[in-house]
Amino acid sequence: MRTARCNNVADFRSKARSRIPAPIFHYIDGAADDEVTYRRNTEAYERCDLVPNVLAGVESIDMSTTIMGQRLAMPLFCSPTALQRLFHHDGERAVAKAAEKFGTMFGVSSLGTVSIEEVGAAITTPKMFQLYFHKDRGLTNSMIEQCRAANFDVLTLTVDTIVGGNRERDLRTGFTSPPRLTPASLLSFALHPSWTFNYVLREKFALPQLEGHVQEGTNVAISVGEYFDRMLDQSMNWRDAEEVRLKWGKAFCLKGIMSVADAKRAVDIGATGIMVSNHGGRQLDGSRAPFDQLAEIVDAVGDKIDVVCDGGVRRGTHVLKALSLGAKACSGGRFYLYALAAAGQAGVEKALRNLRSEIERDMKLMGCRSLRELGRKNLRFR
Repeated sequence: MRTARCNNVADFRSKARSRIPAPIFHYIDGAADDEVTYRRNTEAYERCDLVPNVLAGVESIDMSTTIMGQRLAMPLFCSPTALQRLFHHDGERAVAKAAEKFGTMFGVSSLGTVSIEEVGAAITTPKMFQLYFHKDRGLTNSMIEQCRAANFDVLTLTVDTIVGGNRERDLRTGFTSPPRLTPASLLSFALHPSWTFNYVLREKFALPQLEGHVQEGTNVAISVGEYFDRMLDQSMNWRDAEEVRLKWGKAFCLKGIMSVADAKRAVDIGATGIMVSNHGGRQLDGSRAPFDQLAEIVDAVGDKIDVVCDGGVRRGTHVLKALSLGAKACSGGRFYLYALAAAGQAGVEKALRNLRSEIERDMKLMGCRSLRELGRKNLRFR
């Protein structure tokens, strides 16, 4: 099994790099400008130390949590990410099935490559849909209605993509959706024949949530940054977010909250949860890491709204640190996208198994029998 030696996120990253063309890999791996925030998202956890207790009787532990009304078997879920069938021909189908196997939530993107209806019918575990607020209000409303019909559990409005981030790796590699051959990328596609044959010979690449509304991204090649600039509504405001919540009528989350002031506004409009997130460092380079902002946001609104720490998670200890500060759960994209690119569903399952095992082991080493026993008394900052 080609995932047997992938014991951590770094191993999967290395495997993914060898298996997919360079423009595709760098789309997953890259971020904005100098990628300072991207690196900071993980480095922030390393400035915080865990203080364990012992002799706590930890033969059995409970790592379950409830987030936005959804009970998860582990406190880490698969954040919604775009274009997954570019990374592996099974795309969202593979990730959804892997998440279901581990009893955790799976998020589908507005720029997903498998339909809302198919994912809704495929799994019974909690499902999140990530909504981009388009200039085409008909498209936005259509996706909300599709999610309701498919019995999705949580609608998450992404609020930090008013314009596309300056993703210079994508500019250098010429990455677009769908992929466009260039003199610079042709050799890389040729050197990865397995990926190329799957892309050409299997199901045609599509963005089903957009079909019938826009051509960009499916029939017209475009970068993600260009898509945000052209298609998303830069006039979106708090009133619009509240109207989306009212249209949806179920658990509602805002993704991309980084300030206390915005967290309080999220409470004011009736949001169920917030994802403290900087879009994986792919938007505003130089912004703070979610983990660094977590404590002040939890202190301000943690008793009124569910707080998720999104991004930078590479280890089980990172999850325990965020939960110790008051997050209800963590989420991330790259930790499972590398695994998807490396080995499809088997890879995502192995990535989730690795992290679940780390969380369980680390809870026992911390002397914690349940997540409720984690707290700031267990942490020291350097």
